[in-house]
Amino acid sequence: MANKLMHALQYNGYGGGSSGLKHVEVPIPSPSKDEVLIKLEAASVNPFDWKVQKRLAWPLLPRKFPHIPCTDVAGEVVEVGVGVKKFKAGDKVVGFVSPFSGGGLAEFAVVKESQTASRPAEIPASQCAGLPVAGLTALQALTQAIGIKLDGSGDRKNILITAASGGVGHYAVQLAKLGNTHVTATCGARNIELVKSLGADEVLDYKTPDGAALKSPSGKKYDAVIHCAEGFPWSTFDPNLSAKGKVVDITPSSSAIMTFALNKLTFSKKQLVPLLLIPKGKNLQFLVDLVKEGKLKTVIDSKYPLSNAQDGWAKSIDGHATGKIIFES
Repeated sequence: MANKLMHALQYNGYGGGSSGLKHVEVPIPSPSKDEVLIKLEAASVNPFDWKVQKRLAWPLLPRKFPHIPCTDVAGEVVEVGVGVKKFKAGDKVVGFVSPFSGGGLAEFAVVKESQTASRPAEIPASQCAGLPVAGLTALQALTQAIGIKLDGSGDRKNILITAASGGVGHYAVQLAKLGNTHVTATCGARNIELVKSLGADEVLDYKTPDGAALKSPSGKKYDAVIHCAEGFPWSTFDPNLSAKGKVVDITPSSSAIMTFALNKLTFSKKQLVPLLLIPKGKNLQFLVDLVKEGKLKTVIDSKYPLSNAQDGWAKSIDGHATGKIIFES
């Protein structure tokens, strides 16, 4: 593939939103010894992607301009690095592109072998392309931060999932119900039936007084909250938590970090836990296997061809997508 060009979208500086994305022809990347080169069939956008563009990860990301965004990819392996053992050309895969190098919004991308998972050819790429960030975040929050066992064993826990119709939220509802949980969820009125169909036991319209106060309709106190929405001060969570309740914040603000530190200093049994995603190929494989078994699905808000990716980028920034926004090449 050396010296051949591919179509990609990149931005050349901070800001600009969807209009900052430019269509370009750039060289197809070559895989290093521990990487695979994937011909993309589908990619997915996450809020993290455009937050980087908005300078919210400065000075860490991006490492340099121009930058090709997006980390979630699914497609077919076309070339492998010399040290790669698990994959070969022709394999169908899903992977997590390093946000430091970037490159997901393109016809080809390189992914580390350790952050790649096999997918059955019969499962559409679009069903797997949303898993790397949103699916893994939901999995890590449930199993590591909260301690839910997805085989249904373990003590029963009452869980609240905010923004349950969004990317992370809709996966979190499905995964939580594989464990021994009672799930209360919040979302907009138009998505209540969808979230119920994903398994939530009770669903709140976030615009109602009870929804804004995060009060369970059945009066249950939450053992844990997976907080996928923006905002909400600690004072909103506190009265709804059980004695050792835990709030896992997937997009922690500076005030959330302060609350986390203060609770530690005061030895509070109630905790706010900021979540930092650590993507692993074996966990991604676990999610793909659940999709294969029919236990997990990706709700797709909309699909856009790579040639029209700016519209999908703008829709993600708008913040009201149901499930995942997918790009197809």
